[in-house]
Amino acid sequence: QSMRQQPQTMVFDAPVVIDCRGHLLGRLASVVAKEILSGQRVVLVRCEEANISGSFIRNKLLYMSYLRKKMNTNPAKGPYHFRAPSRMIWRTIRSMMQHKIARCEAALERLKVFDGVPSPYDKKKRMVVPDALRITRLRPGRRFTNLGRMCSEVGWKHRDTIKMLEEKRKTKAEAYWAKKKELIQMRRKAEKQAAGDAKVKKVQKILDVLEKPKPIF
Repeated sequence: QSMRQQPQTMVFDAPVVIDCRGHLLGRLASVVAKEILSGQRVVLVRCEEANISGSFIRNKLLYMSYLRKKMNTNPAKGPYHFRAPSRMIWRTIRSMMQHKIARCEAALERLKVFDGVPSPYDKKKRMVVPDALRITRLRPGRRFTNLGRMCSEVGWKHRDTIKMLEEKRKTKAEAYWAKKKELIQMRRKAEKQAAGDAKVKKVQKILDVLEKPKPIF
């Protein structure tokens, strides 16, 4: 057997779920590209709520000029123009790496993008990227574009559907949080009542004695 030391592999926890709402597209994409290249799995949700700096008309005209780009002899060979916000963000991240080499292909497999918040991720903690937030990076008063609005005007047909599903999700989340607050208040009330009960105090003293470590000698 070879005595050469095996290369150490980095161990990452569960995938990081990032809420794209209020993030600038390019800054968010650069951070995500570095993370997936380092081995971290990333899930982007609510891609339709991401922002692009610049006015709406300017960004729409830029994208319309991009839609005219095609292969002269055979347009079926590309470039392929995505209309969904999630695919636009995916393509932006892909353009920040050498996506035709094996390392970057593996990195892109660690990335998932979604419009809205689908069911596996609506009950998971969602993170933000402070360095990519519009409110911290764009000067107040500067114009910006909502990615979902722009996509709906260049061919994306599911904006209303996503909006309806998001309203349902938020209604469920509000009901869950109201129930959770009620349970927290009931627990605190029960803890206060138990703290003043003589029987509970007696049992607690016995438990405290049992928890103390016995001397070895």
